[in-house]
Amino acid sequence: MDYNYTLHSSNPEVYRKRPFLLQVDKDSQMNLFAVLELRRDNYCRWSTLVCFRKVKLYSIFFGVTVMFLIMASYILTADKKGLLLTPSPYHFSNLGNNPGSFLFNLSSARDYANIKLVLKTITSKVEFTTRELPDLKDLKRNEPHMFSVIPPKFLPNVKNPCWYEEYSGNITADPYGTNLYALYSKRLRTVFDFLRNAFREHLNHHVNKNYRIRCLPYFYIVGQPKCGTTDLYDRLRLHPDVRFTTFKEPHWWTRKRFGIIRLSEGFHDRYPVEDYLDLFDLAAFQIQDHLLGNSSRSQHKRNIIIGEASASTMWDNNAWVYFYDNATNGEPPFLTQDFVHAVQPDAKFIVMLRDPVERLYSDYLYFGIANKSAEDFHEKVSESLQLFEGCLLEFSMRSCVYNTTLNNAMPVRLQVGLYIVYILDWLTVFQRDQMLVLRLEDHASNRKYTMHKVFDFLSLGPLTEQKEAEITKSPASNTRRPADKNLGPMLPITREILKDFYSPFNEKLAKVLKNDSFLWENLANIM
Repeated sequence: MDYNYTLHSSNPEVYRKRPFLLQVDKDSQMNLFAVLELRRDNYCRWSTLVCFRKVKLYSIFFGVTVMFLIMASYILTADKKGLLLTPSPYHFSNLGNNPGSFLFNLSSARDYANIKLVLKTITSKVEFTTRELPDLKDLKRNEPHMFSVIPPKFLPNVKNPCWYEEYSGNITADPYGTNLYALYSKRLRTVFDFLRNAFREHLNHHVNKNYRIRCLPYFYIVGQPKCGTTDLYDRLRLHPDVRFTTFKEPHWWTRKRFGIIRLSEGFHDRYPVEDYLDLFDLAAFQIQDHLLGNSSRSQHKRNIIIGEASASTMWDNNAWVYFYDNATNGEPPFLTQDFVHAVQPDAKFIVMLRDPVERLYSDYLYFGIANKSAEDFHEKVSESLQLFEGCLLEFSMRSCVYNTTLNNAMPVRLQVGLYIVYILDWLTVFQRDQMLVLRLEDHASNRKYTMHKVFDFLSLGPLTEQKEAEITKSPASNTRRPADKNLGPMLPITREILKDFYSPFNEKLAKVLKNDSFLWENLANIM
């Protein structure tokens, strides 16, 4: 198949072009877990329906068990003429016309026995293999514009990765006029108004040319969702040497880079790397002031570092199948960390985890919209487990974890709690000492201890007692909503099923991290 990577042109205008809405040939049989095969030429704008191009799907017949045939029928019966990219995990009514196919009678011993068989099959398929790393030249071929903007080396006398970039534009023009973050987000307008006013005075003039300072993050809080990343972010923001992007989660590496704004809307204009870098300008200006020793703007010399806290960075690779050539056995040829490592091999990463059983229930309560209940959660868990089992009967574990179609179909995000799969893949490109892995349970019980671990990991300077108390004693952020608390805990049978499902993954995680607390055998009540 001939692939023309027009989406990755070094021209920013070409880079912004929108791909088309994916379509499935209505006359062909479709496997739920088939890998999408796309043509890369003649991309059309999302809104132009007449430009739709057909997408081929490799069809693989379901024939393993009667139960799986019923499951496939449930998912595939609808006439799927418009397959939207990455719908919300709790909006998948478009996948079938019979939403009751997977409902379980909670009092039925037979249904419970069936789920135990599903778990047994899944456990037998669990394997941890080493992924094949891509070549740097292949990464550059797929993202030439990004590599043309970010230099291979940064300023030597600055702790944070920064560099000077020649600014050839009109200094009287708006440097943020085309920034898609600014255009799509009303709450960022005030920030960009301030940046516009500060931009010209921070231009550096040298040999009749203008230069602007650019920065990337020194560290990333990469995951996981509903594991306390917001609370960690809010506390770190209080440290005098730490700055963040203009808002917590840009999601550039995993979503905006591909033109994904909201998970249910499909593709939009792709956000070029310049739009992402603009989000660090406020901190970059302060770094420049300290670098130049401008006492009118700064009274104290500080080693400012920048953080970025998109909780999707560690796990969300759902866009790969739409933009990259299909790899062997349906596994993605490139992962997010491959590109991050290529431009920032010395970056640091903070991972916050919690008991994956509790994480999934918290995720369900947070993202679920209507008719939430412990019983509904149980049904969605049962359905998702059967879907995951069906994928494992056909493909490798890694290909199922990264299978976009499966991830879109499961009504709860089981895959997000498979922490060890993602961590092992990150450790294929980054060193172990570049990743700090924390538990939310420890953070909730002793914030001072976890924050000191973070400060040491980031090589931050000492704090006054008053500032440290402000950081460690402030109320917890983003806790469970009162209405969700009133729903109570999950059913005991659901907890038992999920504990069995996550157990082999937790065992491997504890072994890799050399810390048995990641087995989550002692439960903590965290809302």
